[in-house]
Amino acid sequence: MIPLAISRGDVADYVSALFVVYVILIFIRIVASFVPRMPYNPYLRAVLDFAHEVTDPYLNFFRRLIPPVGGGGFGFDLGPMLGLLVLFVAQKLIVDLIAG
Repeated sequence: MIPLAISRGDVADYVSALFVVYVILIFIRIVASFVPRMPYNPYLRAVLDFAHEVTDPYLNFFRRLIPPVGGGGFGFDLGPMLGLLVLFVAQKLIVDLIAG
């Protein structure tokens, strides 16, 4: 028998999965930032551009709070780490609220 209604647990699982996808996109950005020059590959470029476009608005907020440490082209950006920390806390709070 097919269930006709979506339970709160189903919605909580879906929201949790969205958080996980966003965390993966941020990790893609972090790993890609350590590679100085990415070889041109249209598929890889599409994935990286998507990760940049989706995560930039969120991460730019934290970059304004904590500027990169260091100078020149070797600045260490702490924004993604703070962003991930806030994202993990938000995921825990929101999913627990939805699940009840």
